[in-house]
Amino acid sequence: MKLKNYIHGEWVEGEGSEKVLLDASTGEEVAVASARGIDFNKVYKYGREIGGQHLRKMTFRERGLMLKKLALHLYKVKDQFYPISYKTGATKGDSWIDIEGGIGNLFANASLRRKFQDQPFFVDGEAVDLSKGGPFMGHHIMVPKEGVAVHINAFNFPIWGMLEKCAVNWLAGVPALVKPATLTSFLTEAMVKEIINSQILPEGALQLVCGSARNILDEVTSQDVVTFTGSAWTGKLLKSHPRILEEAVPFNMEADSLNSIILGSDVTRDMPEFDIFVKEVRREMTVKCGQKCTAIRRIFVPEHLMEDVQISLGQALGKTTIGDPRVEGVRMGALAGEEQVKEVREKVEELLTESSIVYGNLEKVDALGNKTENGAFMAPILMRNDDPFSNTKVHDIEAFGPVSTLMPYSSIDDAIDLAKMGKGSLCSSIVTADDAIARDYVLGAASYHGRILVLNRESATKSTGHGSPLPLLVHGGPGRAGGGEEMGGMRGVKHYLQRCAIQGSPTTLTEVTSQYQYGGRYKDPGKHPFQKHFEELEVGDTIITHKRTITEADIINFANVSWDHFYAHTDETSLEGTTFEKRVAHGYFILSAAAGLFVDPRKGPVLLNYGLEECRFTKPVYAGMTIGVRLTVKEKMDQETKDEEDIPKGIVKFLVDVYDEEDETVAIATILTMVKKKNG
Repeated sequence: MKLKNYIHGEWVEGEGSEKVLLDASTGEEVAVASARGIDFNKVYKYGREIGGQHLRKMTFRERGLMLKKLALHLYKVKDQFYPISYKTGATKGDSWIDIEGGIGNLFANASLRRKFQDQPFFVDGEAVDLSKGGPFMGHHIMVPKEGVAVHINAFNFPIWGMLEKCAVNWLAGVPALVKPATLTSFLTEAMVKEIINSQILPEGALQLVCGSARNILDEVTSQDVVTFTGSAWTGKLLKSHPRILEEAVPFNMEADSLNSIILGSDVTRDMPEFDIFVKEVRREMTVKCGQKCTAIRRIFVPEHLMEDVQISLGQALGKTTIGDPRVEGVRMGALAGEEQVKEVREKVEELLTESSIVYGNLEKVDALGNKTENGAFMAPILMRNDDPFSNTKVHDIEAFGPVSTLMPYSSIDDAIDLAKMGKGSLCSSIVTADDAIARDYVLGAASYHGRILVLNRESATKSTGHGSPLPLLVHGGPGRAGGGEEMGGMRGVKHYLQRCAIQGSPTTLTEVTSQYQYGGRYKDPGKHPFQKHFEELEVGDTIITHKRTITEADIINFANVSWDHFYAHTDETSLEGTTFEKRVAHGYFILSAAAGLFVDPRKGPVLLNYGLEECRFTKPVYAGMTIGVRLTVKEKMDQETKDEEDIPKGIVKFLVDVYDEEDETVAIATILTMVKKKNG
């Protein structure tokens, strides 16, 4: 079978047979891949002009719903990818991480649509008053870049590696060009075929190149974004590409790193934390055969526990059944190919000049299954290095397979220093029942790590584990780990947006941002906004209410009703030395009184009060003062219906500006209302 590349809207075979891809367990031919003859100028042009234009016209809500729809579709057909995944050497558990973990990324990022405005762009942060309440202000907007997200991925997660990146750029409104590692690209191709056949993505949103593509970066521009996952050496080579430098192309690198785990000095052999530690190390050594950028390479334990940990780890690793993933009972499959086995063995030989093997055999492995004699199998290798401060190769050389090294430390400061000797890692873990030790380690090691997991008997029951990056948290790390960040919730999406400062009058910026900017010109709604349907409301619609004078009785009654008897509201004799001149009205009473002024009591399109945001009390209100309210439509957010019986509606944010007889704001807040649509 010859793999095809999906470019400019069609499946295209590369010229010749560039690379033969084999089943990692049996050595049998799976496919042939080639990317020769591809015109990348046309590929980028298609992505920018077709895919980009389609995606940029969609709002964040629409793009998020697109991700959700795609995730639901792929989840229904997920079982078809497992037999293909087994050919990469992955067990069912390994494949679950790759396949369903990748689909889960789509779900998680789809939920982020609620954190962005219902616009094709994002209004970022707070407005800046540049003229002290006058007609000149500044703000920031973020718009989708007009290029292509180029993803150059590693061989270990052919599906997850693609979907965890694409989910983010699609939500941002940027099309993707995916270049998976050729070795396992047959699994990526199968997933892309399903995505394209679903017709859920707009045309041009996804392109795929399966074969070798050394010229893939020759056509990138400043509007493109390149992400790379793989070895630090390859990443540095790509990052220094002349085109990347000339065009100042954003380049995000996630490189394999020498991640570590620390057993706290408080842990004893009979504590649950000891067993948690051993289980976590065993899992990280054997899941995906240790072929994970987050896998544990360095194991640091208190000096007096070295023998106990070594024995327990050896016993745990001895229970690992190795073989063809299609055979029942196999717990660890094959490496991705013979080239990987050769490379890992070479790295282990280098490490053995300063360490010794205490579990495993570099030359012998018993693998279950037929035809496994040609498979890329390797036994777990646990090494020991008793002087990690002097024998430092373990902090420089990574064997990208089921290999890890056990080392002692004498104090938490030593453990921190040893972890840092990895020169920057994606993640680290510490297993301890002492939160003071956890705090010392986290604060001491965080500058060298992208993520730190603290495990104890409480968190371990629900923990996703040392090696599991989560979509809504940052994935990346400093130094050797690449210095980049992937995912991370809204942070990840913003990698694909261009932030632009905008300046002008509040009225002008209201029109630009589709958000009412304080001080902007009011619009006459014609009738009370609570009597207008969602579609009829316009940003800037404002009513100015009648007024109300606050009395002593109001303050006393609210204290009795609310049970809020704070001295400033109830005891004038205690005000000396405070900022208050006399008994002050409760802030929440002022907000409640404001609601009494601006709410239209008649039944209308407003279904309910949905919440309150950004509430501030800016000036004391005393008995005898008179307040009024300016109620303005600040922002509108469409809302999807859950089913056929759900009422079509949207969320409207209202700016509540409460002012006194001197026209000074005393309280300001944003309320959210759920408003029915006309066709509801």
